[in-house]
Amino acid sequence: MQEAQAYTANEPRFDGPNGDSAEEMNKAVSRCRASFFRSAYRFLANSADAEDAVQDALLSAYKHLDQFRGEAQMSTWLNAIVSNSARMQLRRRPRQIHVSLEEPIGEDQEYTMSEQLADCRPSPEDECRNFELRTRLEQLATRLSPPLRRAFQLRDLDGLTTSEAAQILGVADGTVKAQLARARAKLRRLMQKARKPRPHSRRIHTTPPGNRREIG
Repeated sequence: MQEAQAYTANEPRFDGPNGDSAEEMNKAVSRCRASFFRSAYRFLANSADAEDAVQDALLSAYKHLDQFRGEAQMSTWLNAIVSNSARMQLRRRPRQIHVSLEEPIGEDQEYTMSEQLADCRPSPEDECRNFELRTRLEQLATRLSPPLRRAFQLRDLDGLTTSEAAQILGVADGTVKAQLARARAKLRRLMQKARKPRPHSRRIHTTPPGNRREIG
């Protein structure tokens, strides 16, 4: 875990009248500090909170170092204190209130929470519109050059990242970005051109020779 490795950079040192116990604690902290961090992180799932829990635990352990009897290894004793510190910090967190979406609510309890939540899914009209737009883009993309068409297909139609598209195409990320910008610009022009109404061609009416009248 990278957080645990970074956390061992500045290890505290505990000195005082406890003599050999303090030195043993310093060695255990130096050797197992990353392990202490991982133990706290398993409870808290947050790097900053885990660091605070370990720091509080080590300070508490040093204050009560006289209670260490040597019946277990120093690292085991410290790890138990770290775990307790993490549990206490977890208890201090504000509890989240969980409400069932199917539980009746309101004064008369005539509706549920799920019925009041907005549906974020696209409507049938939106899905139809998106399908038509995608179909139109795929048709217009056939008029792009092969490099531009491939970049547009991978990024905008298939949803790949720039790096993924660049890896497939065997080019640099910057090349994909440039090709995508050109492809989008050309497609925009093609769509604008397609929206313009075509001018009606004027019909030239001719009079058959037999029906011509001479103007005197």
